[in-house]
Amino acid sequence: MPERVQKVLSQWGIASRRKAEKMIVEGRIKINGQIASLGDKADLKVDILHVDDKLIKISDRPQFIYLLLNKPTGVVSTCFDPQNRSTVIDLLSKDLKQGTGIHPVGRLDFASSGALILTNDGKLTLGLTHPRYHLPKIYHVELDCSPKRKDLAMWRKGIMLDGRKTLPAKVRLIKSDCQDSRSRNSEKTIEIILTEGRNRQIRRVAEKLGYQVKKLHRIAIGSITLNLGKHTLSQGKYRHLQKNEINFLKNSFNTNL
Repeated sequence: MPERVQKVLSQWGIASRRKAEKMIVEGRIKINGQIASLGDKADLKVDILHVDDKLIKISDRPQFIYLLLNKPTGVVSTCFDPQNRSTVIDLLSKDLKQGTGIHPVGRLDFASSGALILTNDGKLTLGLTHPRYHLPKIYHVELDCSPKRKDLAMWRKGIMLDGRKTLPAKVRLIKSDCQDSRSRNSEKTIEIILTEGRNRQIRRVAEKLGYQVKKLHRIAIGSITLNLGKHTLSQGKYRHLQKNEINFLKNSFNTNL
C-alpha cells in the first residue's frame, strides 16, 4: 500500500517525518529514479526508493517495538518539540530512539502523567487512533474540591464540548483526604473511565462543571496497566508489552473497526 515518503522513512527508522520532509526538499530522496517531492507516495513492494543514493529495502525495516511508558508531568507526548522541551522519546535508551521509527500512540498533555503506548507499528497506531475506536482508558483525577453528586451524574451522562456531547463515562469517588471517611467534603479524587479522547477532555469537562484538575494520571489503557503483578512502573520508566497485551490491542481494534 503506497504511503507518503516521509512516513516510510520514519517507519524504516531512517529519519523523523520532520527531518524526512527536509530531506525531500533538499532533493536527497528518489523514487524510481526521479527526485521525490513533498506529497509523493511509495510502496517498497513495487517502487525503488533511494536515500542519498542508497537503496532502501523492505528487509531494512526495523523489528516492531511495543512499549508502555509511565509518562511524567512536564514531558511532551511527541517525537520532536519546537520549544525544546523534553519529549517521551528522550526517556528511551539510545538503541530504541535511534533508527527505529518509534513514536507515541495518542497523547497525554504536558501537565498529565501515566500510561502511554509507544510503537513503530504504523498499522497499530492507525487502528488505535481511529475515531471509531473506543478503547477504555482509566484515569485518576484529583480535583480542587469535592465534586457534588449532581455534577458526577452529569459527567457520567455526557457534557457538551465544541457543540458535541461527550460519550457516557464511568465516574466514581475513590479517595478521602481525611481520617473520617464519612465526610464527603474531603473526597477530591475520582476515577474516570473514558472510551474517547478529545483534546484535554477531562480538564475541559471539569472546568465546565466548576472544578479545576490538580493532578491527572492515567493508570491503564484497556487491560494494559502500569501495575504488572507486584510491580508498578515508576514515572519515566517503560517496559516492553507482553505478547498477550499486543494481541489484545490488535484484536480489540480489529473487532471495533
